[in-house]
Amino acid sequence: MKKVFILLLSLGLSFGTVSAQEAKKSELHQRAESDYEKGNVASARFHYIRAFEDYAHNGQLKASMECATRGTYFYYRDNYWKEAFDLLRRADQEIDVRGKNAKEKAALHYIITKERLTMYIKLRKSDSAKDQIGIMENQVAYAADEELKNDLLYNKAVYHYSFGQNAQGNEVFKEMASKLTASKQYDKVDEVYKTLISNARRSGNPNMVAQSYSNYLAWKDSVNNLKHADEIGALKKQISDNEAKIEDQASSLTARQAIIVGLCILAAALAAALVLGGIVLMRYILLTRKQKKLINLANENNALKAKFISNISAQLNPTLHKLDAKIPEVKALLDFSEHIATLSDLENTIDQEVEMADVQLTPFCEELVSSIKSQVNPGVVVKTNVPSLSVNMNKEYVSHILQHLLVNAAIYTPKDGTIWLEYKKRGAHVHQFLVSNTGEPIPEDKRDDVFKPFTEVKDFTEGDGLGLPICKQMAIKMKGDLDIDPEFTKGTRFVLLLHS
Repeated sequence: MKKVFILLLSLGLSFGTVSAQEAKKSELHQRAESDYEKGNVASARFHYIRAFEDYAHNGQLKASMECATRGTYFYYRDNYWKEAFDLLRRADQEIDVRGKNAKEKAALHYIITKERLTMYIKLRKSDSAKDQIGIMENQVAYAADEELKNDLLYNKAVYHYSFGQNAQGNEVFKEMASKLTASKQYDKVDEVYKTLISNARRSGNPNMVAQSYSNYLAWKDSVNNLKHADEIGALKKQISDNEAKIEDQASSLTARQAIIVGLCILAAALAAALVLGGIVLMRYILLTRKQKKLINLANENNALKAKFISNISAQLNPTLHKLDAKIPEVKALLDFSEHIATLSDLENTIDQEVEMADVQLTPFCEELVSSIKSQVNPGVVVKTNVPSLSVNMNKEYVSHILQHLLVNAAIYTPKDGTIWLEYKKRGAHVHQFLVSNTGEPIPEDKRDDVFKPFTEVKDFTEGDGLGLPICKQMAIKMKGDLDIDPEFTKGTRFVLLLHS
């Protein structure tokens, strides 16, 4: 069954590729791709959504829908399922408003529905996924596009195998296999398999590499039988033609011998090529197995390290509280132990709902600003820009995050600099807090690392580096996010995105 599924994935790469080259890629589109290559997922998602809107406005609907599905992927890969579904609904609305005819609309809606199917499969919602398959069948019927028909077969097979409906999946696979066999696209499928193996190696997925090689060998065996049948048929015809010529020209015995010798050499060359190919593939398989063992060992070690650190923190905490907290080293260890416990609790309860309450912004923000004014450098001005309104949020988490960001700003803002605390409403249910400060910005190559725990080892009395990772986890638990604004160049700006 795994062999069939891998082959389906390969064929899906062939059948399901939709060209994004309606026109030269826009600047927003190129920037989104560049951000993703650099690992800046939040910025890539933002620019893909902007590109989707820009393409739609300019009537480039196919490119627009592709950017919409990329933005959707970057939402649900971080578990922002509601935002992902909302973006797909917006894409469907753009198609209905801007589509030129029924066929074009059906083909474009198919792109969006296919992404929605992928999400329901990931969510393991069989009934919802089945509904999407029905919708896709209607869209393919309206679009009357042969490429979409092939792509639909691939997605139906993926749906059946994903939910254990192996008999139905096998039926769909047989239909696909018959098309390939009838068209004899052996070289094309061979290229797809090699691409799949290459991609699996680049992604560092040893299971995928091993399974790909295993299935590639199985596929080669079955295809070789077909090729050999074709070659034997061709050779038989050639021999028959040659024998007819030999019978007509009995005197050309030398020519007959030359043909026989040539055929023998050809057969020997084919056999040698098959043996050499088998040896190369076996070497790749052995290398993959070794890599798989190393990766499994590394994952096990990481899990043990995390558990070990957590146990150390729990065991040391009672002893540390008996020591004098005024000693800097003891205070640093107490803070580290508390941070470890907080981070562990956040990670273990990340899916639990947080309590929400209405909070008056003006007094809330003024209190936060007042608490850090004594910590700023000489001449530093602390400003606020918040409206007089009430916001539904978790006061404890938001206060912790903003307090930490403001304290950091006070530390790193040089003499006569400026610190801002701002609030902006971005939609009916989306709003932001922004903490900015002048001074040296955080280097671009370190912006992602500041939100990752344990990225550097240093003296705990200088800080344990867990403050921002804890803030990031709190934001995610509130179904929001915390990131650095890449377009702010006068210093550093942190953006706390929240959904109410």
